[in-house]
Formats: sequence, C-alpha cells, structure tokens
Amino acid sequence: MPNNPPDEGNTVAQQNDDRSQARKPALESMILLVAAVIVHDKATNRVVLLQRSENAKFAQGMWDLPVGKSEPGEPITETAVRELYEETGLTVKPESLKVAHIIHGAWGVEAPNGFLTVVFAAHEWTGEPENREPRKHSQVRWVDANAIPDAFVDTAASALQQYLRGSSQVSLDGWR
Repeated sequence: MPNNPPDEGNTVAQQNDDRSQARKPALESMILLVAAVIVHDKATNRVVLLQRSENAKFAQGMWDLPVGKSEPGEPITETAVRELYEETGLTVKPESLKVAHIIHGAWGVEAPNGFLTVVFAAHEWTGEPENREPRKHSQVRWVDANAIPDAFVDTAASALQQYLRGSSQVSLDGWR
C-alpha cells in the first residue's frame, strides 16, 4: 500500500471544491428555449399574427408570431402547441407541426445567455384566432401574407419572410 502524505487527500478534495465553485450552475448558463408558430392558411394565403400591447415586456406595439418559452421538461412541440393555444385559442396537434426556421439569438429579454427559437409552421388547426392574453397583446388576427405589417419583431419577421419564400434556414441574431 502506498504511503500518501496525510494532507494529499485534502488537497484533491480542495481542488474539486474550487473547480465546482468556479463553474456557473447549468441553469444560469443555459440559453432560453422558445417556440413560435406560423399558422398559415394556404387556401387564402393568410397567417395568424399578434400585436404586442403597450404593457408587453418587449417590442411594445410591434407585430409578432405566437411565441413563448418552454417549460422545464417540456418537449418543444408541446411548447408550441401550448403557447399557440394560450395566446390565440387555436389548437394544433404536435405531430402536424413542421420546422420552418431556427433563430439563435446571442441575448434577449429574460435570456442574458441567449435564446434558441424553433419556428414551426402549421397548416392544420381548429378554432378561430382570438386574443386570449389582452394584457400582453392588443390584437390577434389573420393577416394577408402579402401585407405583413412593417412594425414587426425583427427576428420573427425574418423567419416569417423566409418561410413564405420557401426557404428554411437558421438565423443568427446579435452574434456579430
């Protein structure tokens, strides 16, 4: 059996303690996971949009897609379904969602370490759009895809325009 100095075990334990204290807890260093949904009525070429209210946390008065944060342990498709229903009253099935775009932001509101937004397209839904969160949104309605308002959240506008042009890709925001 090797003859270890009596304090060697304490040195290793101290090094492990120092390393663990130097690391940020995982949740503090993680990016925020977000889902957005483009509800597209191809027959009439309309999309469901919402206009953020003056009380919104960001982008007051701007137009946006239905969008929201993922809950811990929630699959991103379930986030999309839940947020769409909570904001607009529309119901979609998770399996009918198609990935339309990915947005990777370097930072954002409530996301100092960045965010990843998975933008889905839905072509099948039930219900009619209604403003179910009037504190957050001034209106929710169908908008002609050829007449998207100019006052639109930049990242969502880019994702929507690329989807409508038939291109699917990743957008980087705030990295340069």
